Amino acid sequence: METILAVQDLEKYYGGKNNVTKAVDGISFSVAEGQFVGIMGPSGSGKTTLLNCISTIDRATTGHIYIRGIDITELSTKKLSRFRRNELGFIFQDFNLLDTLTAYENIALALTILKTPAREIDPRVRAVAERLEIQDILQKFPSQLSGGQKQRVAAARAIVTHPALILADEPTGALDSKSARLLLESLETLNRDLSATILMVTHDAFTASYCSRILFIKDGRIFNELQRGMDSRKRFFDRIIEVVALLGGDSTNVF
Repeated sequence: METILAVQDLEKYYGGKNNVTKAVDGISFSVAEGQFVGIMGPSGSGKTTLLNCISTIDRATTGHIYIRGIDITELSTKKLSRFRRNELGFIFQDFNLLDTLTAYENIALALTILKTPAREIDPRVRAVAERLEIQDILQKFPSQLSGGQKQRVAAARAIVTHPALILADEPTGALDSKSARLLLESLETLNRDLSATILMVTHDAFTASYCSRILFIKDGRIFNELQRGMDSRKRFFDRIIEVVALLGGDSTNVF
């Protein structure tokens, strides 16, 4: 199975000589094609900084990040922008949809930016909309959608370009429990049926229980790792809670 993401000895520092904060401290791990990996940790653990480095939002201080074999830490700003556009999909907590565009247009825009032939855009948008069960809201504007619907549109936008890696930053953070469950089931479907590779940061054990693997971050380092294996989601949830308790974290949602 192809390795989609490889992080090697990654470090990220903030501040000056007299006040240095090491947000990420020598982290190494890899993600294979088709894995759904969660990153958990208490506030200030470095999990968001790690995701920001992988997503090219931030530059690592030292170490290497390979995505499909390309070391993104060595790319120029121009090449990095092109790489981000072509190879990464993003799902943010606050949706980041354009209010003046319909759901259909928000999804299609991602393909237009990549200069996808016009004849391919409509079938690809409708195919991903069907996967996420949002066919009936494609002509609505974001202001007419619920939080859960907006997030599924954002997920469709992230996957429609067939990226190497989908990065999700607390995607259920602004959703009620029902909407969160629908979104997570949608991500699970994309992962299972389309072999989408997903890396998701979350503080919440319920959200993390949809993943197949969890990396726990503490003080900028990997503290523990869990593989779901053949566990039911309920059993995996219980195992996650055990590690969260050791981390001193919390979980806001339960079954």
